[in-house]
Amino acid sequence: MKPNSRSFPFAGGLILIAAFTGPVAARGQDVPIQLAPVVVAATRVPESSATVGSDVAVVTGGDLAREQLTTLQDALGVIPSAPVFASGQAGGAASIFMRGANSDQTLFLVDGIRLNDANTDYAVFLGGARMFPGDKLDVAFGPQSTLYGSDAAGGVVSLTLQKGSGPMSGDIAVEAGSFDTFSETASIQGASGKWAYDGGFATASTDNSRVNNAFDSTNFAARIDYAAGRFVDLGATLRAFRSHYGDPGDSFTNDTVSHETEENTLATLFADARLTQYVDSRLTLGLQDRHYNALIDASAYNPLETQITNTGRFVADWQNVFQMTQSNRLVAGLTEEGDSNLNTGFGNIDRHEDDFALFGEDEWNPLKGVYLTGGLRRDDYDTFGAATTGRATAALLMANNALKLRGSYGTGFNAPSFLDLYGVDVGYQGNSKLVPERSQGWDMGFDFYSPGNLGTVSFTWFRTDYENLITDNFNVYPATTVNLGSARTQGQEISVKTTLAAIIQTKVSYTRLEADDVTDGTPLERRPRYQADADLWADLGRGFSIGGGAGWTGARADVDPQTYLTIYDPTYAVARVYAAWKINRHLTVKVRVENALDKAYQPVAGYPALGRGIFGGADWAF
Repeated sequence: MKPNSRSFPFAGGLILIAAFTGPVAARGQDVPIQLAPVVVAATRVPESSATVGSDVAVVTGGDLAREQLTTLQDALGVIPSAPVFASGQAGGAASIFMRGANSDQTLFLVDGIRLNDANTDYAVFLGGARMFPGDKLDVAFGPQSTLYGSDAAGGVVSLTLQKGSGPMSGDIAVEAGSFDTFSETASIQGASGKWAYDGGFATASTDNSRVNNAFDSTNFAARIDYAAGRFVDLGATLRAFRSHYGDPGDSFTNDTVSHETEENTLATLFADARLTQYVDSRLTLGLQDRHYNALIDASAYNPLETQITNTGRFVADWQNVFQMTQSNRLVAGLTEEGDSNLNTGFGNIDRHEDDFALFGEDEWNPLKGVYLTGGLRRDDYDTFGAATTGRATAALLMANNALKLRGSYGTGFNAPSFLDLYGVDVGYQGNSKLVPERSQGWDMGFDFYSPGNLGTVSFTWFRTDYENLITDNFNVYPATTVNLGSARTQGQEISVKTTLAAIIQTKVSYTRLEADDVTDGTPLERRPRYQADADLWADLGRGFSIGGGAGWTGARADVDPQTYLTIYDPTYAVARVYAAWKINRHLTVKVRVENALDKAYQPVAGYPALGRGIFGGADWAF
């Protein structure tokens, strides 16, 4: 990479800061800045994103409604350094490669409990789940195992249905369009007396553009809160996702039979208590029940094969917040988790494991504008043993809180799966001596909040090293798994958001990434060298608004679906436009065009994306 390409993001950040600060200097006075959004994923407790040392991102239902983005995959698509690639069209299994981390090195939390682990993936849920108006998405980058344990080696994505508030309100939305697409969503939220509620129900269906590629889903989410006393609050959440996806495979296979179904249900009960003036406690009990079935056209000799994966999970999490002094707070607790997995596919798995963890993080505000954290966690599995992780962050607010300098360092781990440890099949034997995959990563950067609420500029340098990666060893018979792999991801990211009198909003982001297998010096698959996104929205008055966006994804290593050799997927760019007309305070009609230039491209080799699609709908708010 030429030196000038490395310096581009830094120079661009300085230019943009100068553009913001120029008008401020001319005013000659301090102007209050807009309050930063509240984030939970970074510290496990609600915290202003302006004071955390971690690099974080927050997406709310309002953000998504304005840009007409309706799915979890869409929501993550607006976040820098979090590319999502789907092996198929709408509803196809999708994976996230956060800052170059492997697809199984990002932990998804749903309403406070984990969605995935080494034996339960998130790919179908990410590919097809829909977002509700009350949903909020927090993302914390870098190793986060200190607070969350396994699978957070590269970062954490937290999806949470927010507590209802105010008088009852709701929304009914319908949309239809290209590829025989139809969706409907109903949501309601509010509070009355001691009770608060929020929830939604949605269905979606499409034929996509390939044979045997129809997708349909049903989504449900609900939250109830009850103020049981002056110092005690109780609540419960329930979220269910059901989907059916016709899976034609890659474009060289064009399977006309195979399909997959998933039923994924997550439920929690929680209690918040103010034990003393200085101690708050939260107890969460969670359950997950997942059933995944895949009917596969295996071969001419064994044409139909059904693979079944059933997961059961129980979580008990006890978190306590101790206000040690006015400037010092300790978050500490324990987690007990049990995981059962039955998989009739390769490896023939029928196993259970338990994990017990203790964690603690100290937050210290020694001086005005200085925020420090340090934490440790110990996980003890009854399968492979124990893992200890740590994390430290620092944030420094300057220039009347308009500039934040931040940095973090953390370690993470990924537990080996039951298949890695115990799987047995023809020509394969698991390795019970495996140890967890490990990561250690740092990042540093700044966030500039323009006085006058003009916008923000963020810039981050990052690097994460991975070791003890679990790889297949085909040099022995039967083949097995070993801890031999190592990898490194590093790069820079910049994002800019501007607002002009609340009628024009822009977002621009750019990520440059180097992601390499250190063992053999080859690039990691499906990690684009660069990725850029831009979006512009304008309020035209009289209820009319219009917007447009574009995304650029750079070349990336992949596997040829025919030869299985390494190839490089070409760069592609995709544009979209959207518009809305708010006829009155209740009714809004919308239209959007995806892949507006009708580009032919393949996010994953062998899996063509949809062509141009036109969609229209209406929202009725009450």
